[in-house]
Amino acid sequence: MSVLAACSSLFLAAFLAATILPLPSEAGLAALLASGTASAALLVAVATAGNVLGSAVNWLLGRLAARLRDRPWFPVDPARFARAEAWFRRWGVWSLLLAWVPVVGDPLTLAAGALGVRWWPFLALVTIGKAARYALVAAGTAALA
Repeated sequence: MSVLAACSSLFLAAFLAATILPLPSEAGLAALLASGTASAALLVAVATAGNVLGSAVNWLLGRLAARLRDRPWFPVDPARFARAEAWFRRWGVWSLLLAWVPVVGDPLTLAAGALGVRWWPFLALVTIGKAARYALVAAGTAALA
């Protein structure tokens, strides 16, 4: 597999993993690292970029959702939306460092958008958390190799 094909497939998997699709981007990263297709730094950067971009889409959807939540067709009932808001307000913007956590991370990024978290703090915290996760995957893969 060429470096371009490897990076493209990893980027897409990481992007989709940050949306509502439960894809294992970490497994893809580990497999590419083990194959020696590209450097660990490049693969970690590509996976991070794809995953952060997916979270940015969630943030944007959250911004849109906040404007539409009073509509009768809105998919989340007001009580659930209020619970999500309360949880995010309790833990604050720093909870975005956990945007990489399965099941929890995607709703966090949506809530951040819905609650009007500013773009640059969102981007910084999500990038730090996701980059750290992929760096740990790379280190673990190297240790096993």
